[in-house]
Amino acid sequence: MKAPPISELDFQDSVFVLGFSEELNKLLLQLYLDNRKEIRTILNELAPRLPSYHSLEWRLDVQLASRSLRQQMKPAVTIKLHLDQSGDHSTHCLQTDPATLLHLVQQLEQALEEMKTNHCRRVVRSIK
Repeated sequence: MKAPPISELDFQDSVFVLGFSEELNKLLLQLYLDNRKEIRTILNELAPRLPSYHSLEWRLDVQLASRSLRQQMKPAVTIKLHLDQSGDHSTHCLQTDPATLLHLVQQLEQALEEMKTNHCRRVVRSIK
């Protein structure tokens, strides 16, 4: 899916934060407008082909005791992640403790919140 080229205003906003002179900003805008189709084509060719999510399975394992320690609680979360990439299926098994998994979830939620900012939206529009 191809996104439309970014508008002149979006381009100017993106270049403005770089701190260039007004003359250089105008020159960059003109170069962009003259070459935006070629730029878009090249960016689409260079875009990485990343795998996409297909499904996820998880299991919680808890070791309650061992021969040396009778009252030991050692939880582990096992995750099986199924991905698709251009029709090829791959499976990845991951194992972590609940504290690390909770930290990972918090970081992902923080990243999702960051994606809602105007700056990130502008960057995403220019990448597509």
